[in-house]
Amino acid sequence: MSAPESIDFRIEGGHKLKGSITTNVSKNGAVNLLCASMLNHGKTILHGIPKIEEVYRYIEVIESLGANVRWVGSDTVEVEAPKTPRFKTLNTETTAKIRSVTLLGALIHAKKAFSFPNPGGCKMGERTIAAHKYGLEKLGVTITTLETTYRVEPGSLHANEITLYESSDTGAITIMLAAAKIPATTVIKFAPPNYQVQEVCFLLQEMGVTIEGVGTTTLTVHGVADIKKTVEHYNSEDPIESMFFISAAIMTDSKLTVLRCPIEFIGLELEKLAHMGLKYTVSKKYLAKNGKTALVDITVYPSKLVALEEKIHTQPFPGLQNDNLPYFVPIATKAAGTTLIHDWMWENRAIYFTELNRLGANITLMDPYRALVEGPTPLRGAQIVCPPALRPSAIILIAMLGAHGVSTLRNVYSIQRGYAEIAERLNYLGAKIEVLHNF
Repeated sequence: MSAPESIDFRIEGGHKLKGSITTNVSKNGAVNLLCASMLNHGKTILHGIPKIEEVYRYIEVIESLGANVRWVGSDTVEVEAPKTPRFKTLNTETTAKIRSVTLLGALIHAKKAFSFPNPGGCKMGERTIAAHKYGLEKLGVTITTLETTYRVEPGSLHANEITLYESSDTGAITIMLAAAKIPATTVIKFAPPNYQVQEVCFLLQEMGVTIEGVGTTTLTVHGVADIKKTVEHYNSEDPIESMFFISAAIMTDSKLTVLRCPIEFIGLELEKLAHMGLKYTVSKKYLAKNGKTALVDITVYPSKLVALEEKIHTQPFPGLQNDNLPYFVPIATKAAGTTLIHDWMWENRAIYFTELNRLGANITLMDPYRALVEGPTPLRGAQIVCPPALRPSAIILIAMLGAHGVSTLRNVYSIQRGYAEIAERLNYLGAKIEVLHNF
């Protein structure tokens, strides 16, 4: 058997970006909508599903469970969930590579015990499922942790009032999916009202589940006994991708317009950047195709930046997005002074930030959570292998766009997990990226 293909990017840095780019639909929204579709024994039509590696992996998993999934357009899939999931055919290899634990919220309604692999995803330290586990247990589910799997016994499901063990987007979604088919009222407290949580709320409402408190930290779910209907939903745009292009524009000293940005989920990021000296304009708001999410067009201008006196850190929404924090690292290399990046959620992700030192950045790792970035520092081309994490890999690509000379970014699978045709889209804006296929 031949070795699988790997892909590298050869990047000629120092080119300005220009024009406009449209924010793609959300990866996190898409994969959680696919999980939610497993509740519906009718037909779930999902628009705005990106053709990226992460989506392909989720589809592989739900197909192995017996779901019928068809692409019926460039970004539209139809999903028909099985009445009884086929646990014996579960694609455990793929399931263990993704953050698949959210599926448990739907699968417990099969009313039979089953085994499920430990979750995967980006390799950035320990990934607890405490919010999922404790919440499901309060609904009557028994979960036993084994060496590489969980033993899940649905038992007698019942509604309850649940305080999430931690403010977890996927934890809240798992409990919502579980509560959706318990015909009673479940209250979920400390649920982060982030974009992917709201997206799943909108789909469940279209399935006939009444949910009160969407956009707040308390969700009241009025479950139904069964769901069997044809529903159609439009996934909204990705605030993390909007931030990617904003960071790329700053890194390359470019004037760039980023279209269709979900402003409610990127507003604090823009406020921080404004205090760093970034010049930008924001259009009037308009609605996404889901009829709910507010979008704007943001134009970024070349600016002289200064470091913030206080640290840059994340908080559960409406705080600064966890996935947007890494994009401040290349930005900080352009800012005069010292920027403290505090990535408290992941004990290993900040380590990857120091990969930018290979390009000439001056980043000091203080501990597994905190990095000091000195700026401004001119960057130069280098060769770097992508770390096994999406956002840290993406910021290396952004830094290479602004580095003088030629860089090679090897094994870009981590980036392909979350960004469709990113090299082609950046080249459209004026970047110089050659895609190298290795067999």
